[in-house]
Amino acid sequence: MADAIPSGEPPSPPPSSIFSLALADLRPADPIGWLRLGWADFRRCPRIGLFYGLCFFAMGHALLAVFQRAPEYVLALSAGFLLMGPFLCLGLYDASRAMQTHSHRPSLRASLQAWKPTKGTMAIFAGVLLILEMLWGRASLVVFAVSFNTMPEKVNILAMLVDPENLGFLITYTVVGGIFAGLIFVTSVISIPMIMDRQTDAISSGLTSIRACLQNPGVMLLWGALITVLILLAMLPLFLGLIIVGPVIGHATWHAYRHIVPAPENT
Repeated sequence: MADAIPSGEPPSPPPSSIFSLALADLRPADPIGWLRLGWADFRRCPRIGLFYGLCFFAMGHALLAVFQRAPEYVLALSAGFLLMGPFLCLGLYDASRAMQTHSHRPSLRASLQAWKPTKGTMAIFAGVLLILEMLWGRASLVVFAVSFNTMPEKVNILAMLVDPENLGFLITYTVVGGIFAGLIFVTSVISIPMIMDRQTDAISSGLTSIRACLQNPGVMLLWGALITVLILLAMLPLFLGLIIVGPVIGHATWHAYRHIVPAPENT
């Protein structure tokens, strides 16, 4: 016979589903507010921000090297900013969380160890994004193969790509890249800070990220467009702008997550 529930003590509530987690309804002005908070965090801990900014700067030059040697991969590997960026930003999320909750003092050493408590879940989520990256790369090669009889000469590749005769290739290449970039963005826009903060599993965090985008499609589309434009502008002067823009976006992503997903009850 099951033990009776002691009088005066209500039964424990059933565990809540990730789908019952209430998410915020966003306004069009919110992404600008996230960027302002990200800039404020960067100013409060510039040493941490500059370290990660230099990492983004190095990634930019690695992308340039790929373009010079294997241009057919450049659009797919540009997803590295969507794939590697959020994981590299784990340290920035940790610093922003520390400044927001005062759970610990932000430090470069602590930020470099932010991945350890959830390394298993992070590895699973990284594997999912890596599969999308590989599919993107394969799709890019197919588009090149269908559009050109031979690979364009590296010396004249820019002139060939902007040639009006190759307009169909440019449209197809952009559409394919946009689809995969959108999938990566929708799946990971708040999932990685959520894994770090709430220690949820990869599926739950990914579904929550998708829910946030479906609930606020216009604002999240604006947020993705702002990130894209800022990164492209930061890449123009020899990628130097990434030293500042990269960490500011990383800090801002934490505030986007914290705005969209309510804080855990134990914080």
